[in-house]
Amino acid sequence: MWADGLQSGGTAVHGAEHIVSMTTASPSPLPSLPPRNADGGRLSSVASSIRLLKAFSEEQVEIGISDLAKRLGVAKSTVHRLAVTLVADGMLEQNPATGKYRLGLSLFRLGSLVRRRMDVSNEARSLLRDLREKVNETVHLAVLDGAEIMYVFNLESTQAIRMRSDVGVRKPAYCTAEGQAILAYQPLELIDRVLSHGLAARTPQTVTDPAALKKVLEGVRARGCAIEDEESELGMRCIAAPLRNDVGEVVAAIGLAGPVSRLSKKALSTHIPHVIETAAAISARLGHRVRAVG
Repeated sequence: MWADGLQSGGTAVHGAEHIVSMTTASPSPLPSLPPRNADGGRLSSVASSIRLLKAFSEEQVEIGISDLAKRLGVAKSTVHRLAVTLVADGMLEQNPATGKYRLGLSLFRLGSLVRRRMDVSNEARSLLRDLREKVNETVHLAVLDGAEIMYVFNLESTQAIRMRSDVGVRKPAYCTAEGQAILAYQPLELIDRVLSHGLAARTPQTVTDPAALKKVLEGVRARGCAIEDEESELGMRCIAAPLRNDVGEVVAAIGLAGPVSRLSKKALSTHIPHVIETAAAISARLGHRVRAVG
């Protein structure tokens, strides 16, 4: 939910989670050809499959095996093998009339997931700016990615002591307000799958018992928002509310975060309506309509 520290006077306190440098073993000093092995073959096939998919364009939506082989610079038998695999996975389709190949519906579904995230971010930005201006605390937009949340948009408070956040940072869903705001409205199977990754204690306040966390999620549904009280990082509090799409699914969450010195219980009660109202306004832009009761 947070980056790893407070920012005071414009100075960031960076934690160990941001970038981890990795090195690989040095290659053999002999000037021989690289060894051929199963892993290398698989990586080569993946690279060739990606190049094959990228060969299609608006100008050429269908391409035959011979043309693909020329573009990729590989044998027709290799292209045919790759095409058969991609067709089986729905990444390609074969036109029965011409024998040529075109991009499949599986790619459309994957692209729709990316587009959905982009739509959420685009629709949320102006309203999140309004929220930040109203309360002058850091605001976030996060989506669920496996057992974690990922921040896709943020605006920091202008106050000297404020929460630092970065786009792309991932945090566990179970102990962050944004994560709890999303999880509370997911199917039980998905919640159990997230809980199966474990509930490590990040602070003394972290809820580490699965049954207790499910009670917390019940509270989120009752209030319409999640309240995190130093569960992810000491000295930090956050309020988060869910964002719904046109069919009512919770697809993201917005959060308002600040230091405990400012986000007292009284301040939290003041800010909660603003967060919920902003989430409702963003959801409306995503096509969500509140059903009338009665």
